[in-house]
Amino acid sequence: MPRGVLIAQSSPVSAELEEEYNRWYDEDHIPGILQVPGFLAARRYHVREAGHLQVPPGSFRYLTIYEIETDDVDAMLRELRARSADGRVPRSRTVAMQPPPTLTFYELRG
Repeated sequence: MPRGVLIAQSSPVSAELEEEYNRWYDEDHIPGILQVPGFLAARRYHVREAGHLQVPPGSFRYLTIYEIETDDVDAMLRELRARSADGRVPRSRTVAMQPPPTLTFYELRG
C-alpha cells in the first residue's frame, strides 16, 4: 500500500484571530481530516527565525504534515474534498485566502 505525506501550508487571516485559528485547526479541522480513510496522523509546525535563518516575507506561518496510507490517493482526496464541501471537515473564516493555503502530496520513494 503506497505511503506518503500531504503537506498543508496556511496562515491565519490576522494576528487577532491566530488563537481562534489554532483552536479550530487543532480541535475541529485535524480531527475531521483524520476521519477520512487513508489519513493516519497529523503534526503541526509553526515558522520561526532560528540563528541566521530569517522568515522570508509572505511565508506561510503554519505547516501541517499528514501521514497517508492508501491504495488510491485520488479517491482519498476526492473524499476529503466532499467532506470539506458538506461540512464534515470544518472550514473557518480564520484561514487567510490571500495567498490561498497550499496542499502538496509526496509519495514515499522506493
